[in-house]
Amino acid sequence: MPAPPATPLAADAQVLLPVNLTLGAVLAVLLAVAVTVVACARLSDDGSRRRARSVATAGLRAAVQLAAVSLLIGWVVRSGWLLLAFLALMYAVAVRTAGRRVTPNATWWWAALPIAAGVFPVVAALVLTGLVPPDGIALVPVTGILIGGALTATVLGGRRALDELRTRHGEVEAAMALGFLDRDARLEIARPAASDALLPGLDQTRTVGLVTLPGAFVGMLLGGASPLLAGVVQLFVLVALLAVQAIAVAAVLELVARGRLHRRGAEAGEGEGARDPGP
Repeated sequence: MPAPPATPLAADAQVLLPVNLTLGAVLAVLLAVAVTVVACARLSDDGSRRRARSVATAGLRAAVQLAAVSLLIGWVVRSGWLLLAFLALMYAVAVRTAGRRVTPNATWWWAALPIAAGVFPVVAALVLTGLVPPDGIALVPVTGILIGGALTATVLGGRRALDELRTRHGEVEAAMALGFLDRDARLEIARPAASDALLPGLDQTRTVGLVTLPGAFVGMLLGGASPLLAGVVQLFVLVALLAVQAIAVAAVLELVARGRLHRRGAEAGEGEGARDPGP
């Protein structure tokens, strides 16, 4: 029996980005443009061109990592232990990336807490309710999206909180002189700045369908799903991300306020984005 004809959406998915030399050339040009702009505009914390190298490295790493994942993902999901190991690797890399982006000193590992606090309860709820099968390929992208959201919120919240404490150190000391506990004084100063980490997720959720059509929605449409189903899945992803990021920001703010996550003792210039030690 001949195979049924492909749907128009499925056909569109096959020709959306054909894998050929033209695609490789366009990707190389786009990466070169990004590197050149960052270098010429000196888009770095200290006004140097060093972040251009980071952009180039990030692009090349993304290509290698996605190629490896594309080859391994089908094999990994066949074994429960391999699936758990792959998810643990995703989490470990996120912790390392977020922690070292927030601070170059030994307290970076505390970034494990806000990421875990945001992601694990949400993933557990999805698995326990049966919305996401525990042994299926769906668990990898869903968990990856949530870990990525927690990573971003942790980095933005932690950096903004520590930057604010360094800039307004005098106000922290003044609050302590008035009788505030160390934790409460830091919390009052850092909370408004750290809460800005929620803005990207809020803006994406508020403008979805009007300004942007996020990846989950577009991917399901191109895969042949109905617009209604694609919309429901995208709504689920956005709301789950809001919960994950809110928990991550609250947790990293508490760690900064309690002095668990700080920049004291960091050598100047250690790690990209490193700043002077905070209070």
